[in-house]
Amino acid sequence: MTTAAAAAAAVARGAGVRAAAVAALWGGGGGTAAGRRPRSGPARPLCTAPGTAPDMKRYLWERYQEAKRSTDELVPSIMSNLLNPDAIFSNNEMSLSDIEIYGFDYDYTLVFYSKHLHTLIFNAARDLLINEHRYPVEIRKYEYDPNFAIRGLHYDVQRAVLMKIDAFHYIQLGTVYRGHSVVPDEEVIEMYEGSHVPLEQMSDFYGKSSHGHTMKQFMDIFSLPEMTLLSCVNEHFLKNNIDYEPVHLYKDVKDSIRDVHIKGIMYRAIEADIEKYICYAEQTRAVLAKLADHGKKMFLITNSPSSFVDKGMRYIVGKDWRDLFDVVIVQAEKPNFFNDKRRPFRKVNEKGVLLWDKIHKLQKGQIYKQDLTLKHGWRTGAIIPELRSELKIMNTEQYIQTMTWLQTLTGLLEQMQVHRDAESQLVLEEWKKERKEMREMTKSFFNAQFGSLFRTDQNPTYFLRRLSRFADIYMASLSCLLNYDVNHTFYPRRTPLQHELPAWSDRATTSRAPLLQEAQAK
Repeated sequence: MTTAAAAAAAVARGAGVRAAAVAALWGGGGGTAAGRRPRSGPARPLCTAPGTAPDMKRYLWERYQEAKRSTDELVPSIMSNLLNPDAIFSNNEMSLSDIEIYGFDYDYTLVFYSKHLHTLIFNAARDLLINEHRYPVEIRKYEYDPNFAIRGLHYDVQRAVLMKIDAFHYIQLGTVYRGHSVVPDEEVIEMYEGSHVPLEQMSDFYGKSSHGHTMKQFMDIFSLPEMTLLSCVNEHFLKNNIDYEPVHLYKDVKDSIRDVHIKGIMYRAIEADIEKYICYAEQTRAVLAKLADHGKKMFLITNSPSSFVDKGMRYIVGKDWRDLFDVVIVQAEKPNFFNDKRRPFRKVNEKGVLLWDKIHKLQKGQIYKQDLTLKHGWRTGAIIPELRSELKIMNTEQYIQTMTWLQTLTGLLEQMQVHRDAESQLVLEEWKKERKEMREMTKSFFNAQFGSLFRTDQNPTYFLRRLSRFADIYMASLSCLLNYDVNHTFYPRRTPLQHELPAWSDRATTSRAPLLQEAQAK
């Protein structure tokens, strides 16, 4: 069983009651008439002498302790079924035997960068704000904090607040920040007239922020310094009572981050000290060699310039790296690369100079610039570096203990809410308070401000919604492919709907994701 299913079982064993039937609100049969006691109501609390009221407080706390004991007994079995951080996870069924051509991005796919890169981007963009946009020189005191933001956050451009939103457009309260300070829940609810962000205020499904959308979602890893810089400058203006226009601030920070790339500041710094900024990954070559040995065609598509890519690939793969690729495309200007028919390919020579030759076909060993219109049904694999660290946290006993009890307590609350007397309600309020505190603790396991990249309290994040929509498979790094045969078929787990029994998917071992002990056994 998974944690969720096991917790539900613990509730059933520990609570010692059957859930009350709910009065029917719509037609369809099978409901209980409103106002009539259901046939299968809650179990009678305690045996009491005739004419005396049951001790509800004692009864509820006994059920609580029983559920606690059941949870403690359950944790060891869950600990023996930990997920493998080096596994590949699937959203759609996909067989690698059907894949004849592999295309790779460069940044954070073939090459991973050290923690120093985000500091470099932050500092360079901060200096551009001061030197070119005439921002106060005092903002130079702010330094990059790698533990502040996570990917997938939304930024309200007009209100200058950064927040986490779930897949259903609901704001996760407690994750709304103005500068470095959390915005109180009451203020958030007043700002948005609730915690739901209307569709017309959201960026579109592809993350674009045009047509007057006030929300910008930061999906790219390179956006972490941008979010942090926005928060730092907002913090400075707010603390010093400086009147400013949030829309201008957003645009200036965005332009400064862009210029760090466009003006070559980042590229020159990395090339000058490649060992500081690039994490050497010998498995990158192993993955490419494995695919090449099995006759797979490969191409590289990147927005980065030719000389920059060449130096990085020489460092992590070797001087012969181009022999592994059938086509290399640089300065692609993705995402427009995939749908702009107006710009034909241009060949690039060894010095990065564009040639005027007309391109009739793409030749192995050559480097090209500009666009290609995709007319094929590409399957997509996403590299999510944060996945490995989050899975390692989820494999800890503290996290498993906390999450199992949190779900058990939630089930206990759901079943015991039928007791409406004052004494019972006081106990239930204590449980709700404990549940709220545990949710905050669960969030802090991952990131103190915003929690997990993939979940809000109970729902998937908007980030995960987009990942599920566009990626057939996802993994922590390219090296995960080494754990699978080139003919392996990925089967997504059947995620139970709210009206389905979780046991339908959890008991089927063939649909389970790779477990840690299975990988270690190999």
